[in-house]
Amino acid sequence: METWTPYCGAGPSPADIWSRWNLDPLLLGALALIAAWLWITAPTRRGLAFAAVAALLVSFVSPLCALSSALFSARTLHHVLLTSLAAPLLAWALPPVERAKGLALSTLAFATVFWIWHVPAFYGAAMSNDGVYWLMQASLLLSATLFWRSVRNAPAPAGVAALLATTVQMGLLGALLTFMPRALYAPHALTTVAWGLSPVEDQQMAGLLMWIPAAGAYLAAALVLLGRQLRGMATVAAR
Repeated sequence: METWTPYCGAGPSPADIWSRWNLDPLLLGALALIAAWLWITAPTRRGLAFAAVAALLVSFVSPLCALSSALFSARTLHHVLLTSLAAPLLAWALPPVERAKGLALSTLAFATVFWIWHVPAFYGAAMSNDGVYWLMQASLLLSATLFWRSVRNAPAPAGVAALLATTVQMGLLGALLTFMPRALYAPHALTTVAWGLSPVEDQQMAGLLMWIPAAGAYLAAALVLLGRQLRGMATVAAR
């Protein structure tokens, strides 16, 4: 039987979850460097910058890191925090750039990265090798941040279209995981029982999380952009 050695360690039980903080000095040093870089590069939006760092701390330092070794649903929550919270906070904290092309490419790149890391073989590799694990995390965060920055810099109609496309693709993946009749992710085959879940039930929870609240975040952002565009048009018309 294959042995899984995820970066965050073996999956914890409910009895010891709150003792499983990740105090890896290399990780803490990297997060400190990110915080210092954001302090310098985002002087007018430090609140957003440090909210992004807080999301990264929850993802990688809190017991959620260990829990994601036990439950695929916790791993999904981990990825939602990276791509739907930390990434947009970073995108809006960093100084804006001139409006540029590339929204379609960044939307496609983010979707591609997101789906690739949910292929069971690639997911299993990330759960058994620290280098692949960090490649997964870095590519998700980077592609999501570039996507959100592209949305920020794009005209409102294009941004709404990109957000709606992302809502659809993320909802589709969530639906597939929810209705899949068998568990796909071998690293969690023996780690969910301690939490009162079968691997299929854990996968269904992950799918519902991705399908509704995660995809809903992109839909909500699209509605906000659309609302601003309509209010702007109404203001122009009133003048």
